[in-house]
Amino acid sequence: MLGLVGGIALLGLTLVAGTEIKGATRWISLAGFSLQPSEFVKPCFAVVAAWMFASQHGAQRVPGNAISIALYATVLGLLLLQPDLGMAVVVSATWFAQFFLAGLSLVWVGLLAIVGIAGLVGAYFAFDHVRERIDSFLDPTTGDRYQIDRSLEAFANGGWFGRGPGEGTVKLVLPDAHSDFVFSVLGEEFGAVVGLFIIALFAFVILRGIARLMNEQNLFVLLAASGLLVSFGLQAAINMASALSMIPTKGMPLPLLSH
Repeated sequence: MLGLVGGIALLGLTLVAGTEIKGATRWISLAGFSLQPSEFVKPCFAVVAAWMFASQHGAQRVPGNAISIALYATVLGLLLLQPDLGMAVVVSATWFAQFFLAGLSLVWVGLLAIVGIAGLVGAYFAFDHVRERIDSFLDPTTGDRYQIDRSLEAFANGGWFGRGPGEGTVKLVLPDAHSDFVFSVLGEEFGAVVGLFIIALFAFVILRGIARLMNEQNLFVLLAASGLLVSFGLQAAINMASALSMIPTKGMPLPLLSH
């Protein structure tokens, strides 16, 4: 809980004292270090939300669902003010999955799904950068596709077995090659074979985690671990799919590999 409270405070501070990069204010400097508070809020929120959902079903009848909804609304609002739609989607999907596992009725599942779709449609009209990226994805002749074109060239140059460690050139001309497009650098230097192996490793971690949770009796552990797995897997999928132009580009680091 302390981690989440501190993270939310930093999210609020970012809006007034953060560094604006590419039209978004997501980073803040503290004691000489530059950090992105949302990356700390994400796992803390998953654990606290699991605690609240589990408390709803506990002996003391704590209004966990209501508290979780209030926390979710707070975090979502701060993320959208930055704006950081990608992180908002990851946090929302994590929270929704936990709520579903905690016993959310199918009626509410349907209603929340409709609200989520409506929110994405609204984001298209509310945020210029979202609209530009989606339009560019749907029609490659429009918008700035420099990053994604260089990314796809990197995979093409790498072929099946890559050009060799350190021999790639895309990292010299591709912005954010160390974070958002690290998978492109990997594809050029190590090739499609290693790239597929990395995807398999992510899948193994997620599927192994799900398998371990199948027999878990503690509701809090089940919800917390499920939320962390959803967050981990979805962020990895968004990063790699963006690099391969399978979805509109979204600046998001690849867990365990970026930086």
